[in-house]
Amino acid sequence: MSTVLPPFRADVVGSYLRPDYLHQARRDFASGTIDQAQLTAVEDRAITELVEKQQQAGLNVITDGEFRRSWWHLDFMWGLNGVEKAQIEQGYQFAAVETRAESTRLSGKISGHNHPFIEHFKFLLPLAAPGVTPRLTIPAPAQFLKELLRPCNKAHTESIYPDEAELLADIAAAYQTFIAELYAAGCRNLQLDDCTWGMLTDPKVAQASVKNDAACGCGHSHENGFDHQGAIQPLLNKLVKVNNAALLGAPQDLVLTTHVCRGNYRSTWAATGGYAPVADVLLGESAVSAFYLEFDTDRAGDFAPLAKLAPSKQVVLGLVSSKEGQLEPADAIVARIKEAAQYVPLENLCLSTQCGFASTEEGNALSEAQQWAKIALVKQVADEVWG
Repeated sequence: MSTVLPPFRADVVGSYLRPDYLHQARRDFASGTIDQAQLTAVEDRAITELVEKQQQAGLNVITDGEFRRSWWHLDFMWGLNGVEKAQIEQGYQFAAVETRAESTRLSGKISGHNHPFIEHFKFLLPLAAPGVTPRLTIPAPAQFLKELLRPCNKAHTESIYPDEAELLADIAAAYQTFIAELYAAGCRNLQLDDCTWGMLTDPKVAQASVKNDAACGCGHSHENGFDHQGAIQPLLNKLVKVNNAALLGAPQDLVLTTHVCRGNYRSTWAATGGYAPVADVLLGESAVSAFYLEFDTDRAGDFAPLAKLAPSKQVVLGLVSSKEGQLEPADAIVARIKEAAQYVPLENLCLSTQCGFASTEEGNALSEAQQWAKIALVKQVADEVWG
């Protein structure tokens, strides 16, 4: 294990472009040409090769690239007890495309025992070289809650959990169980990916979310004169409550962080807006030690909301885009880090790509060579800024 705790000065969000032979193996598995054991063998090979590349790039952290998943979030949810895969009528709507129409559906009460991701991490763990931290990425409890309360799922969820307090409690307990089992397997760095906050920065998305939230009752107009900040406050409180409850009892030497963005699917996005409407709760009340925040375009706003960061916590600035292959000028990235340092001390800042390179198995619109060039740029700038 690394003696330096994450996040690292040069860091990554976690997912990587799948090699062509892995794409083919997944197609073969879907068609019945190969079985699960054969697919797993191909995944094992791809992950082993990926880990070698990450370590050759000089990274202090490795992930499995999320190579065993189709989605960054749904596969984890499907692995919880009481949850099953569901086909729905409409996928997630992004700026330029709609995703596959898949979601989660409850089959009973939720629990977290014997999750398949535990075995996934056990494969990754021995691949880490000395001084390198193996990391697991999973969707945050708030992300799971929002999925269960999507309009297509809400009535079914409420039929199993008519009392929302029980739903929140069972989600938190399931995550607590998973975290305990993951820690026992040797994990010391868990990243909770959470688009709920990034989506709520967008007034249009926020308005729809508040309308769909059963616990709203905020008294603010949901039509004309929408009070963005005031209307989402009850929802923000609920999201941070379930996230923090899930982390209760976590071992002190398990580094818990979170990543926030505004959507990442085939190089497109789903929301736009600065962090100000969510910063007080997200940055001030979340029970994690560091925040991986998207800042690669104007859609994320300026750095001023970072002033809300709780003392001693860290921010990993996602200033290098994982959506496009063109490299950002290194001097421009350095300048933006210095700008962010007006709000957070430089020693509490790190640098990463803005998101993963393949939040779903389709991947973003850049080549593997461009992917590694992006990571090299992160490393180069981090070395220049922090030494």
